[in-house]
Amino acid sequence: MSVIEQSYEMDATPEQVFEALVNSEIIQLWSRDEAKMGDCVGDTFTLWGGQMFGTNLEVVRNKKLVQEWRYDQWEKPSKVTFTLKAKGKKTIVELLHEDIPEKSLTTIREGWNEYYLGAIKEMFEEKNKLTSR
Repeated sequence: MSVIEQSYEMDATPEQVFEALVNSEIIQLWSRDEAKMGDCVGDTFTLWGGQMFGTNLEVVRNKKLVQEWRYDQWEKPSKVTFTLKAKGKKTIVELLHEDIPEKSLTTIREGWNEYYLGAIKEMFEEKNKLTSR
């Protein structure tokens, strides 16, 4: 089993980033797909038509979100931890994704950058471009 550790600087407050991680309507904006998500421990979620699904294990509003993740082709779940830290008017998002099957490592790493945290980062950058005009 493999681990991914990545860091992203978001042009948004920890509160805005947290909402982008747990609010189904906002998730649908950056993912461009159907999403069901909650912000309480024990809430279940589904992303990308149910391909990714899981349960919230720990929720510390605006600071930390820990989730058990399953992909429809994995035998066992993985664990994802998002840690949010304010940096001036921005937020550093530290990602720790544990217990990834070896065969999925490259795809999952690219997915974080292109479709998940990279997409959230891009959403905030686009929003800030529009509001600064």
